[in-house]
Amino acid sequence: MPRILATIAVACALIGAAGSARAQIVVTVDKTAQRLSVDVDGARRYDWPVSTARWGYRTPNGIYRPERLARKWFSRKYDWSPMPYSIFFDGGYAIHGSYEVSRLGRPASHGCIRLHPNNAKILFDLVQTHVRATRIVITGEGPSSVGRVAAFPHRRRAVRRDTEDTTFRKIFAPPSRYYGGAGWN
Repeated sequence: MPRILATIAVACALIGAAGSARAQIVVTVDKTAQRLSVDVDGARRYDWPVSTARWGYRTPNGIYRPERLARKWFSRKYDWSPMPYSIFFDGGYAIHGSYEVSRLGRPASHGCIRLHPNNAKILFDLVQTHVRATRIVITGEGPSSVGRVAAFPHRRRAVRRDTEDTTFRKIFAPPSRYYGGAGWN
């Protein structure tokens, strides 16, 4: 009798292990709410603040699979910025850790999805274990120029400043009167 109970216990453990190996993971990013949620087998496991693309950049909507994972990565495009625990899903776009945690919860990136490094590690380890069973779903709206001015009325000048002439000569050349040009007395 004890042998039968031991066999049943081993069988249950194997079935439980096989079930967890095939866990379905859905990572959902809501750009409007600036939140990332993780569902495992249909049950919500995590819900974290993120930063997606800021005004002038975009985080693509769609349904993706992880393409590659990198525990330590540095952005060649953006001044070797650290991107710990990167999960790449659409070419150069990734979900990754960020040390700019004060900006989490609002748009701040060049297109990637930024997480707190501790949360990025948890997500990375989960996805690495179940990479083939993971789906990344990105929905919602990113910031628009109208929303930016309305949301930050104190920054209206900064928006207008983008249209000013910022050529090298305009910024660095002294007035022409110093060199005997117009206006020299």
